[in-house]
Amino acid sequence: MAALGVPLRTLRALLRELRHAAGRSYRDSPAYRHVVAAFRAHRVTSEKLCRAQQELHFQAATYLCLLRSVREHEALHREYHGRGERSPQEVAGLVGFKLPQQPGGKG
Repeated sequence: MAALGVPLRTLRALLRELRHAAGRSYRDSPAYRHVVAAFRAHRVTSEKLCRAQQELHFQAATYLCLLRSVREHEALHREYHGRGERSPQEVAGLVGFKLPQQPGGKG
């Protein structure tokens, strides 16, 4: 993981991934409430300097990477996962061949 970037951008991307994972009711999830509360509790104000902000940002970026990777893995798995045994005719059709007809009308 290179540079962390802006915390607000990380928060928005994290909430977007939560929306992908939980669907339309993602705002009712405990994960949403925890992430928003953690970012609000660790923001820098004029009254205090929060040393844990960089730590929170790093953890959020790591969790964002995990959520993205899981979503992309599931998409690749759905696309390329084998669908069981195929017939010889189906396999021949996939590579662009035709099986020869057997004499007597078989096959």
